Amino acid sequence: MDDIVKAAIAKWPNVPACYGWLALDARGNWRMRDARCQALNLPGDIIRHPSLLSFINRNYQHDDKGQWYFQNGPQKVYVDLAATPYIARTSATGFTLHTGDTLPLPDAAFFNSEGNLILRSNTILAQLDDRDLAEVSGYLYENKRLLNDDEFMEWLERTNQSNSNPQLMWRYQGKSDYAIPVAKNELADLMLTLGFQSHPAADHPSA
Repeated sequence: MDDIVKAAIAKWPNVPACYGWLALDARGNWRMRDARCQALNLPGDIIRHPSLLSFINRNYQHDDKGQWYFQNGPQKVYVDLAATPYIARTSATGFTLHTGDTLPLPDAAFFNSEGNLILRSNTILAQLDDRDLAEVSGYLYENKRLLNDDEFMEWLERTNQSNSNPQLMWRYQGKSDYAIPVAKNELADLMLTLGFQSHPAADHPSA
């Protein structure tokens, strides 16, 4: 958190929080949602100003109820999440989060029913930007055999239609010396496990 933000909190400790005006979409874009967007359930305008984006990213965190917010000076601006609290993108060295930070080595990965890949690294939960999915899907294997696209879709369909959850393995960055287990799980269940809220509200119970 920026020092200037800490100073503002100390000076004005009781500023009411703001809800509904800021969102993070599934591709890692911060979106401003004015009253019209909120009323019509629209995604809002993408924030593009570099300095503002950097400020939001540096002061992004969650409270003890698992609600994510941007600390804007003395005011908490709570964030509606379209997916996970972080969005990941592929990079030359692994994965970069939408905040610009490097995602630590994942310990597990999950596909949901829609075919989105969700990465978990300790308590960090990050959905992969769908535009980068092709860079990962070529390194999935089952029973020590790499899957092609059709076979992966068959696996996903199979897990959607039954109670079984056959596990895939994923060669991280294509390296055979580090394989990450991949299972089927839904975003809501993963968020619940870590105690995170997708849509903050003043009256949310503690997680």
